[in-house]
Amino acid sequence: MGEINREDMLELTRRMNVKRNCFSRIAGAYMDREGFVDGTFNVHFLKLSPKEQQKNMNIAKAVLLGKTNEQLKDYPLKKEDGKMWKFLTSLKECGLKNDGILDIFYENLGENYKAEGDYGVYFFFGIYDVKKKAEDKENLWESEETYSFLIGSICPVHGDYEPGKPEWGFLFPAFKDRSSDEERIHIFQADENNPNMELLNGILLS
Repeated sequence: MGEINREDMLELTRRMNVKRNCFSRIAGAYMDREGFVDGTFNVHFLKLSPKEQQKNMNIAKAVLLGKTNEQLKDYPLKKEDGKMWKFLTSLKECGLKNDGILDIFYENLGENYKAEGDYGVYFFFGIYDVKKKAEDKENLWESEETYSFLIGSICPVHGDYEPGKPEWGFLFPAFKDRSSDEERIHIFQADENNPNMELLNGILLS
């Protein structure tokens, strides 16, 4: 298991507000406690109202702002013949625009995730132009790399599908040393003392 630099996570979250938005799309599903899909959504992020944009950004940010290397940890991801790596890579490459791939994920999640109540699954697709830094660590205007990424999150929902705080989530590919690492993933678990091993193993071993 590698280490996550919290400054990398803070750099990403600074692009997650209404005025400095890095997201272009959001997709997800509302699931009942037995794992059946109650409804799905897949929209361009900027079509949401500013209030809805900020609410959803807060879900994504909560994943990255978990206690670094405690709630949010870095793991290698099985790449060669890895079904999950192929799934996440395909979703990233299509920018969340393939509902068929997403539906397969929701079905598998419903079969394997043991929930105490209804929950929501949220996917975010973002693009961040990583700026070069001068020796004094001030940003330069030139882009060093374009980092395309996915954030996933599972949140309990109540009432009219209002999300609570994320219980589980991920960032793929990993963002390490201000660069993309396609062979690693950052996984968030709100309760670091009782990690959800079914989800963890389902991501890393499939």
